[in-house]
Amino acid sequence: MAETVLEIANLAVTFDTPDEEVEAVKGVSLAIEKGECLGIVGESGSGKSQTFLAAFGLSTESAIVTGQVRFQGREVLTMRRGELDGIRGRSVAFVFQDPLTALTPHLTIETQMTEVLAHHFKVAGQVARERAIEWLERVRIPEATQRLKSYPHELSGGMRQRVMLGMAMMCEPALLIADEPTTALDATVQAQVLDLIEDLRRDTGTAVALITHDMGVIARMAQRVAVMRHGEIVETGAADEIYARPKADYTRMLLKAVPRIDGDRAQTLAPAQDGPPILSVDDVRVHFPIKVDDGLFAKKKVLRAVDGVSFDLRAGETLGIVGESGCGKSTLARAVVQLLPRTAGAVTFLGRNMLPSEKEALRRARQDLQIVFQDPLASLDPRMTLGASIAEPLLAFAPHLSRSEREERVKQMMEQVGLIPDLINRYPHELSGGQNQRVGVARAMVLKPKLVVCDEAVSALDVSIQAQILKLLADLQREFHTSFLFISHDLAVVREISHNVLVLYLGRAVEYGPAEVILRDPRHPYTKALLAAAPTPNPQLARERPRVRLVGDLPSPLDTRASLRFLKSRIVDDPGAVQYRPRWLEVGHGHFVAEHDAIASEAA
Repeated sequence: MAETVLEIANLAVTFDTPDEEVEAVKGVSLAIEKGECLGIVGESGSGKSQTFLAAFGLSTESAIVTGQVRFQGREVLTMRRGELDGIRGRSVAFVFQDPLTALTPHLTIETQMTEVLAHHFKVAGQVARERAIEWLERVRIPEATQRLKSYPHELSGGMRQRVMLGMAMMCEPALLIADEPTTALDATVQAQVLDLIEDLRRDTGTAVALITHDMGVIARMAQRVAVMRHGEIVETGAADEIYARPKADYTRMLLKAVPRIDGDRAQTLAPAQDGPPILSVDDVRVHFPIKVDDGLFAKKKVLRAVDGVSFDLRAGETLGIVGESGCGKSTLARAVVQLLPRTAGAVTFLGRNMLPSEKEALRRARQDLQIVFQDPLASLDPRMTLGASIAEPLLAFAPHLSRSEREERVKQMMEQVGLIPDLINRYPHELSGGQNQRVGVARAMVLKPKLVVCDEAVSALDVSIQAQILKLLADLQREFHTSFLFISHDLAVVREISHNVLVLYLGRAVEYGPAEVILRDPRHPYTKALLAAAPTPNPQLARERPRVRLVGDLPSPLDTRASLRFLKSRIVDDPGAVQYRPRWLEVGHGHFVAEHDAIASEAA
């Protein structure tokens, strides 16, 4: 019989606020056995994180916690602070979503890792240091001895998360609570971190509570699933059963809302219009001078954020621009809409050459060029009502409209994006994230522009809200024949909305073609790795899918050799040399791929 590591019964968490009592968790019961991964899934505010924070005494002082929590047979809720400190970090380890805030910024990695050993095992000095190096190597951090001297800000996001995993697992806990451990990571890095958690679970027998809103991650990792909504568990069972035959309406809705890289699209895209392109981007480059301190002298280097990208976009077409952090997606989009100066290259929009020197022409083009940002709260003025924010472009480009006419246009636009016109006098902080993103879309579409850039416009949203926004964009495109540049690191999301896909790697395009073709038959090793890393809401498919993994972290974009990671046979071994530029090869109708070595490169 399997050993039960954690058993929670009728756990309730209530917060006493100045307005009223808020029930965050309502009578949750669950259990996790040794060596098992239990996936706890649900949207923001469902009570996932609060359940486990409250279970181990990490809730705020205003929280009222009732119920039973038994860990390895001991009741936890009645433990004193000293007893809790003895099991937290030692027998129960946490890995949180953002490692940069979880790690102490002014302490080296060595100091933070050895502090854990000193506190729980009274081990210090060289023994602790060797133990820290051992665990950094186990979580696949290269040059582990050197990394001990690093500070958190000197590591990439993926490396910081692996440091957190090493710190959590070095005490060999009985239970690992991973709270959205991969949400802030790129697709290939996410795949590496999930592989690590799975390997550590199998090797050490640690029980894992995996908290996430991503049904694809749960399908890949969990043996059993608990689905939470509004502080309650609405369904629980074996992963295969939950995904194949969900019983709760909410579970079915979550599964239906998840964008997929297989099967049918959730919505049918309107075909792009024939004729000449409305946007032509030719060999665009955006370079930034960077000062680098090598310890003796400060040197100037060039950061090639965008390094010679070209594409065309037709009316009514969506081009998905995909790649990981640092690949130049957002920089390229900002250069196209003239929010960043270009170092070289040409942008032609509606037949006009968009020259930075022609200020008035650029200003007139603004009404046909709009952008929707990732964080709607950051892009909306908190002091302006929703109506004022949406109407602002009309004030600039349609000054002939009267106040009542502007208000009428705003209300019509709000209805078209699924917002109740009664919200016109509300402020951004009074709306949900999904509603604020609809405001951002309404603001961009109110002038009926020819081109809209969506810069990670759905990446911060829950899957159900994400599905609504994607449908909204497809509907608006069908009605207004708007063209979209849709930027995302998520290939499944890009597939839902895009006619064609452009894959970027370190400022250069490595593959371009129809979305369905690229996702069915990727040719470049980097595209293959992105596709393999995309979670799928199907446990069987997740287990059977071939694993393609990029070894190591993203190389420094300041090193000119980095862009030839997949064509090493042509590298000049000098970080400052002018390197060979891979040729474009047409491998199918409209399907182009950058030249790369015939071997699988660093895929494994």
